[in-house]
Amino acid sequence: MGNESRPSARVRQLRDKAQELEQAAQRATDPAERRRLTDEAMHIREKSERENGPGAGTMDPM
Repeated sequence: MGNESRPSARVRQLRDKAQELEQAAQRATDPAERRRLTDEAMHIREKSERENGPGAGTMDPM
C-alpha cells in the first residue's frame, strides 16, 4: 500500500513541475526562452509517461 502512493506522489511532482514550466513559458517574452521552457515541460511529461504509463502525466499540450 505504501509503495502505491510513492509513484503517485512522483507523478504529481512531475505534473506540477511541467505545469510551472508551461506557465513560465506563457509569460516569457523571449521566443527562445519560451521554446526552451515548453520543451522542458514536454520532456517532463514524456518522462512521467515512460515511468508510469500513458495518462499518468496528462496535461493539455501547449
